[in-house]
Amino acid sequence: MSNNYETKRRRVRQVPAVIIIDQHTLARTTIVRLLAHELAGWDFIDMMGIENLDSAIGMDVRLVALDVAGRNVESSSLHNDLAAIYELFPEAAIALLSSTDDSAMASHALAMGVRGYFTTSLPIEIAIAGIRLVLAGGIFCPNPLGTFATEMPKSDRPPPRENRTNGNGHARYLSVADFTPREADVLAELQRGHPNKVIAGKLNLSGNTVKMHLQHIMRKLNVQNRTEVVARLGQAPSTDHEYTAS
Repeated sequence: MSNNYETKRRRVRQVPAVIIIDQHTLARTTIVRLLAHELAGWDFIDMMGIENLDSAIGMDVRLVALDVAGRNVESSSLHNDLAAIYELFPEAAIALLSSTDDSAMASHALAMGVRGYFTTSLPIEIAIAGIRLVLAGGIFCPNPLGTFATEMPKSDRPPPRENRTNGNGHARYLSVADFTPREADVLAELQRGHPNKVIAGKLNLSGNTVKMHLQHIMRKLNVQNRTEVVARLGQAPSTDHEYTAS
């Protein structure tokens, strides 16, 4: 079967897709193989730069992960890349891949609408939990952040997107730094609108264990119920479960 035929077949089926943009072949292919194992049945497109982004038009792109490649958050090149991604895939979540543990850069990136900030120092289980959270509609940051910087001139920002900020102009986010990897997995399933029984089955946990994780999550978020937990994620639970992460 030809690659072209397989690509067309996948597009007809609208298989959810993830795009990885990284100029380093080893890093790019490693990420693809890792995600292919975690998200069985999904499609993965890897490329060195944004020049071939239009090749994925028509696909159900859920996430675009872009390597910062040593640029700072004020780089016009980075802004141009983000703007191109927003324009072609307005419904997709965007995550940045960085080799720098820079909380200021992460703060700026999330204020611009990026939904995930991943650094090379992250343990693999935390990175996977973060990806699940982003795909579920939450926002991942490896370190707790205060109020995001918003002094960046509007002319330097990518085009605005719906639900990017709250009423105060500050980006809404949920840091998972204080959650265990399993709690982050429960958060992701909760955001998808799954009840405890379904969460237990998908994560191979007992019902009581799921309840325990939810109690820990609510205590850490200082909320009283599941609805308030979902509200902290920044959007309502999804009702489309056809292609949820396994």
